Amino acid sequence: MLEDGRSFRGRSYGATGTALGEAVFATGMTGYQETITDPSYARQLVVQTAPHIGNTGVNTDDAESRRIWVAGYIVRDAARKPSNWRSERTLDEDLAAQGVVGISGVDTRAITRHLRERGAMKAGIFSGEAALRSDAELLAEVRAQESMAGSRLAEEVSIEASYVVEPSAHGWDREPLFTVAALDLGIKSMTPVRFAERGVRVHVLPASATLEDVRALNPDGVFMSNGPGDPATADNQVKLLRDVLDTGTPFFGICFGNQILGRALGFGTYKLPYGHRGINQPVLDRRTGKVEITSQNHGFAVDAPLDGPVTAPEARFGTVEVSHISLNDNVVEGLACLDIPAFSVQYHPEAAAGPHDSAYLFDRFVDLMASSKNKESR
Repeated sequence: MLEDGRSFRGRSYGATGTALGEAVFATGMTGYQETITDPSYARQLVVQTAPHIGNTGVNTDDAESRRIWVAGYIVRDAARKPSNWRSERTLDEDLAAQGVVGISGVDTRAITRHLRERGAMKAGIFSGEAALRSDAELLAEVRAQESMAGSRLAEEVSIEASYVVEPSAHGWDREPLFTVAALDLGIKSMTPVRFAERGVRVHVLPASATLEDVRALNPDGVFMSNGPGDPATADNQVKLLRDVLDTGTPFFGICFGNQILGRALGFGTYKLPYGHRGINQPVLDRRTGKVEITSQNHGFAVDAPLDGPVTAPEARFGTVEVSHISLNDNVVEGLACLDIPAFSVQYHPEAAAGPHDSAYLFDRFVDLMASSKNKESR
């Protein structure tokens, strides 16, 4: 049931009951397990545009966090039986075990077209006894829920206690090159792994971490992750980042971290009509002229000028430019500071599940930390 009154009827999938959230669509043809375990999907009902879902089952290794985060799941043709040598259980079983209410057998193409034309909106999935109520009652429940705009969710999905990801656990056979303090705003597990593969020790900190927590690690760089909710609510993280930038510590942010950098520099953010979600989103790197096919999951964006380098509204941070743009709609996909060591992108270079066009961004951050360290030693 969508908040504008349109409804779709199918079969119960996963757990039985009620799921409320913002209805959004994800266009990836593969990687459904990585999608549902991405914390950025918290409080969202995800429509998979790929018609066949569950074909390869699920396994422990491919989960991108400690649990499924989607509030509800909407698919067309759910696999009756998975077929893959890595499969440990069915997707249906995993959804049911974690209490995620879903629906199958609906026209996901029609739902997607509806959302694309009218925008992401409040919605609900109802099965079992919950579905026996009148449409008017269901619609009233859908409309009564909280909007995504104004929602503060990063603290809800973040870890409670910090942990460390060591390079030696991911194929690095020398001493770590650098130490990074990574703020978990909804981080995917593959992100610190990508750092560790490059010889970077990663201290993953809760979303509530302070500047004192960061300084205690004496990091060579600071990272802010992807995450759910409205970046306009992230005042604590914006303040922390401004303090970090004032120290001259190299910074790298992705997704929510990109929006926080935008806010720290003094730019605004806004809600997109239906967002970018999937693993096939084209982005132009304006510095190189290369086009990357990227993994994305965001409903908000940075409002920054596209026409060349400008002085940041927070003038003490100097000049900044939009480094990457979406080729679908010219949305800001990356920021690069020209006078301080900081940059960010709106998409997911950790690429789980794929594609791997953007892996160079981790190397770019390693180079930035090396350059900053060389300047300090002179």
